[in-house]
Amino acid sequence: MSFEHIKMDTAAHPPELPLDINKPYNFRADAKDPALLDTLNGLTRWHLQHCAPYANMVERLFPAGAQAATLAEVPYLPVRLFKTLELRSVPEAEVIKTLTSSGTTGQAVSRIYLDRETSMRQTRVLSAIMASFLGKKRWPMVIVDSADVLKDRRRFNARAAGILGFSTYGRDHCYCLNDALELDVHALQAWVERHAETPVLLFGFTFVVWQGLYQCALRQGVKLRFPPGSVLFHGGGWKRLLDQSVSNHEFKTRLQQQFGIDRVHNYYGMVEQVGSIFMECEHGHLHSPSYADVLIRDPHTLQPLEVGQTGVIQVQSAIPLSYPGHSLLTEDVGKLLGRDDCPCSRAGSYFTVSGRLPQVEVRGCSDTRYP
Repeated sequence: MSFEHIKMDTAAHPPELPLDINKPYNFRADAKDPALLDTLNGLTRWHLQHCAPYANMVERLFPAGAQAATLAEVPYLPVRLFKTLELRSVPEAEVIKTLTSSGTTGQAVSRIYLDRETSMRQTRVLSAIMASFLGKKRWPMVIVDSADVLKDRRRFNARAAGILGFSTYGRDHCYCLNDALELDVHALQAWVERHAETPVLLFGFTFVVWQGLYQCALRQGVKLRFPPGSVLFHGGGWKRLLDQSVSNHEFKTRLQQQFGIDRVHNYYGMVEQVGSIFMECEHGHLHSPSYADVLIRDPHTLQPLEVGQTGVIQVQSAIPLSYPGHSLLTEDVGKLLGRDDCPCSRAGSYFTVSGRLPQVEVRGCSDTRYP
């Protein structure tokens, strides 16, 4: 099918999510790859029809277009394009929310346009991932941030969108930081006393957790203990911690020592694919669920690399309908560790992230600047 035929085919419908999303880590490559490829090809056709800038780029750069024979052949966009172009595949009137990256002053920010269907897909897949780690009950929840970040519900940055998304999996929420992003010790202590008999869920962005919770507690001489079995999910903002020589292992160790939190799960994600998160398992590996995948490309040739080789991370997701974000080349560096054979028994590809490409501006999706 030619590009022109694709763009004129107004009868096309957006593809459904592949496989059973309520089982995000149950499908091995022989089942997952063809199902995900079919969905991604369908999304490519959808965006070719509905987003002219995307169609122009794909026509020039990817001759196979929507007929990719493998996941590695699916057309991809550099994630930076969302900072310079309006990439939208639905009428403006159907946009219910605009997400922005949290770039520092003077930086351009990505703008991601969500319609109702894309937002619902994000909620469904995030729910499935969280249920696989926590079960279906809603836990008492500490949000390591200020409630002030949620003021504008229509225009969200990545941090606010993450808080809103994860907060639905908790109850009796405690925003434990004040508007200056400093720990409100008395409020948190009173909340923990009310929930002393049950494990609690904590969520926050990595650097906010480190500075707003951990370092504030140290400065104030607070050594608060959360109930046994409590879990922390965190992501984003690693650049500033690595600059301080704080590794993932040290992050977990310090939080266990200071707060008694034994289960700490990092996740990899970005505003350009909100909902497509890659959660860290008990062995420290980031996992792709059934509706998403990760490839590693050579930074010079852009050819796909094998397991064990370090390169640029490409992320693929079956979620985005309202914008062409289903296949993106990031500015992050990582390594594919394997597929379907992680000791945690979750199926799918698993990987690590080691940093960012040199001479790339810090995107700062959740690098929050403190006074």
